[in-house]
Parts: sequence; structure tokens; C-alpha cells
Amino acid sequence: MHKSGIYIHMPFCKVKCMYCDFYSVADKDEAMPIFFDSLIKEIKMCQIETENWTIDTIFIGGGTPSLMSPVQLESLIKELDINFDLSNVKEFTIEVNPGEAPKERLKSFKSLGVNRVSMGVQSLNKDLLKFLTRIHGKDEVFKTFEALRKVGFDNINCDLIFNIPSQTLKIWRHDLKQVLQLGPEHLSCYSLTVEKGTQLYNYVNSGTIQMPSNDNSSKLYSYTQSIMNDYGYEQYEISNWSKPKLECRHNLHYWEIEPCLAFGPSAHGFDGESRFSNISNLDQYIKKIELGEHPQVHKEKLSNKNYTNELIGFGLRISNGINLDKISEELKHSFEVLLEKNKNKWDKFIIREGNHLRLTEQGYAFADAVAIDLLL
Repeated sequence: MHKSGIYIHMPFCKVKCMYCDFYSVADKDEAMPIFFDSLIKEIKMCQIETENWTIDTIFIGGGTPSLMSPVQLESLIKELDINFDLSNVKEFTIEVNPGEAPKERLKSFKSLGVNRVSMGVQSLNKDLLKFLTRIHGKDEVFKTFEALRKVGFDNINCDLIFNIPSQTLKIWRHDLKQVLQLGPEHLSCYSLTVEKGTQLYNYVNSGTIQMPSNDNSSKLYSYTQSIMNDYGYEQYEISNWSKPKLECRHNLHYWEIEPCLAFGPSAHGFDGESRFSNISNLDQYIKKIELGEHPQVHKEKLSNKNYTNELIGFGLRISNGINLDKISEELKHSFEVLLEKNKNKWDKFIIREGNHLRLTEQGYAFADAVAIDLLL
């Protein structure tokens, strides 16, 4: 049996953040009912054979999924349950934005089976929030967190961003400590990256905005690793920390290259053999489904080499490391040759234990560079 998950992409947002490269649309709430009708139809169209799958996670991301109504969520869950066996689901995550998830709605989500919430905090500093075009303030973060606890959520993640222009170590330390004092079960701390197609990319390209130096970014990352340890969080992936046994199971499906169904515009999935993705346009997504066409626009079967490179690239990101037993016999030798060739360069950052190869805590900072040297 393959452990697997279901991902639903809900593209609606109140405001499109200037750094975000996930597909989303702002001010199109009126399209939400027809979007949900289309989503239900897409789920019915699914041809992927899931009999040998144990679906144990659901993740609704976006966009801002907390903008949907409990009635819409209920109809979505019902349809998923009709088409796939949800009896093994252990983790059901929904993303929320501070100030955009009223207490009553959170209560309804909880009663429908959602048991994990991921909140997009990003920063508590008003100038940095303004820079990132976030529409919430620090108070909304605390209020939403308190509301989540009051309705009974005991598995909360907070997303935070470092490496923001004009963000000092002092600001980052202050933000991080305040969030840690709330006591979330999980924290994701991402470095701000400049992605093509975003407003941030245009600003950086034109010289309007200058990104911080790598040295500054490394300082903030090292500090993050040390303070997380002090507060009892375990780092299980480059950007993710959790209280013991509270890792995000859904994301582990991706990093461990396990199958995942995916529905909604721009959603990416994996059926165990091929990677696939849906069209990244809400109107075209709805139109295709109205015409009885599948919204999938890309499908690629993973070759043995590509699968192995994914094992290496993702494996170096997680604390479990690369499971060397998953590398096929025909490619094992080539991998060992590359490992030996780069031994002097990376040896102090790599630990080999039995059939697993992983990075040290300090090695995470160089994961991308190590991966480039080890890819076949």
C-alpha cells in the first residue's frame, strides 16, 4: 500500500501578495460557487487508480482557503469521500490568513474534520508586512491564534518569512520569539525568494529593491536553527520545525516522493509513476470542465534517472535523508562515484547511517549546492 495524500488548490485571495508565485486571483469572490461546482466535477472525473493507496492526509491550500464557507467545504468532503476512501485520514490541514478566518467559521471547519491549521503570519513587523503587501497586522495574528485554540485546534502551524529587505536580526529575533511564545505545534520559516512573474521579481530586476546579502540570510537562518532547539522544536526539513511527532505528514508525502492526488487550477500531483499539473487559470479551468474536458495540461512519466534525482534532491532536504535502498541497482554505482568525488568538499556536512544519507544541521544551509554535486 502506498501512503498518499489529497491536495486541493483554492485560488481566491483578498489581495495578491507581491512575492507570491502560487496561482491566485484577487477580488473574484463571485466566481467561488461556480469554482466549487467545477471542483466537484473534476473529482468525479478522476481516473487515477487509488485502490492500493492509503490516503492519510488532505491539504487545502491556496490562495486563502479560509474564505470558503462551511457549506462549500462540507460538499467537497462528501464528494471526496464518495470517490476515495477517507477512513484513514489522520491529518486534515487548511490554510488561513490572520483576520480572514472568523471564529464561527473555524468552529465549523473543526466540526467537519479539519484537525490542522496553517496560518500565514509571515511577519509581525508592520513595515515588513506593508512591504510584503500583507493586509493583516500583528493583532490579527494573536486574535486568530487565540480563536483557533478556543475552538479546539491543537495542531497549528505558523508560516514566517526571513531574508526580507531591511529585516535585521533584531527584528527577526523579536518576531520569532513572539510567535514561539504562542506555542504553535509547527513552524515553517522560509527565506524570501525572488520568483519570476511576481511583482517582487520586477522590482528587483529594475533595481527598485535590493535583496539582502547571502551572509545576512545565513545569519538569520543559523539563529532560527538555534532558537528552535531552545524551544524544543525538531528540524525535520530545511524550512520546517515541529514539536516531536507533529511533522506535517502531507508535505512528507512530497518529500518522500509518495503519490498525491491534486485538484483545482494549478494543482500538481503524482500518481506513483507520472507527475501531472492542472491549468493555471481559473476561467479556463472552469471552461474546460464545463466542456467535459480534463483540466490537466501536463503529464510526465518519471524516468528512472529523474526519479533518482528527485530522491537525492528531496532526500537532502529532510532529516530522514536519502533512502539509498530506493536507488535502482543500475544507478547506485554512478551515485557512489559522485559521492566519492565530492567527499572532500562536503564530507563534514554529510552523515551516512546504514542505508540512509543525510545532512548535518549545519549542512542544511548548503543543501542545494550539495544536491547539484550529487545529481546524476
